[in-house]
Parts: sequence; structure tokens; C-alpha cells
Amino acid sequence: MSPTAERKYRVARAVQRVLNPVMRRLPLQTVLETTGRTSGLPRRTPVGGRRVGDSFWLVSEFGERSQYVRNIKADARVRVRIRGRWHAGTAHLMPDDDIAVRLRSLPSMNSAAVRAIGTGQLTVRVDLDH
Repeated sequence: MSPTAERKYRVARAVQRVLNPVMRRLPLQTVLETTGRTSGLPRRTPVGGRRVGDSFWLVSEFGERSQYVRNIKADARVRVRIRGRWHAGTAHLMPDDDIAVRLRSLPSMNSAAVRAIGTGQLTVRVDLDH
């Protein structure tokens, strides 16, 4: 990873440590819940994305460096809180997805942030249970 990418990652992580605990408590904030790969405890991360039919799509700004992506690799069963309602589902990492095209289809504010600070982005699709 380049020095610039590493710096972006460290700054983003520091900001997220402060903001995420607040953001995940906001009732209408979209939240992804994974199971901690070591602890087995629920881990909740505020995310930006969009529901399309029976799937929820998001882009991880740091790809496989993101803790929630590592958790998904260990256990793909997740929950997503969309507009205050929890939905169970199975997450799929989509390394061959076109990130630029995907970000244009997701909420613009979040997509702009992912483009600005992200390195090694990765698309995640969650197939929601019925």
C-alpha cells in the first residue's frame, strides 16, 4: 500500500472510531451487523448503500482491510438495518464488480466519500431473506 493510501486509511479509521458509535445509534442510519470473527459478538457498522429488490448493495471504502469485510469472510450471515427495520441476509463479496459504475447507483453523498477516502474498494451484496 502506498504511503498516501496508508495515511488515508489511518485518518479514516481515527475519524470512524469517533463517529461510528454515534452514527449507528441514529434510528434511520443504515447499519450492517456482522458477527465478530474472533469474539463471536455482533458488530454494527454504519454504511451507505441501497436496497434493490431483495438485495442490499454497498461499497467498502477499504475493501478487505475493513473489519466488517473480514467478518463477512468468516461468516457471511449478516443483518442490515434499513430505514429503522432489521433484515437478515447473506453477504457476498463482489471483487469483479465495477466500483465506478456501482458508486454511481448508490447514494451520492456516501459514494463521494468512498471515492475521496477509499483505497482498494470492494462491492458487497447482501441477499436479504424473505
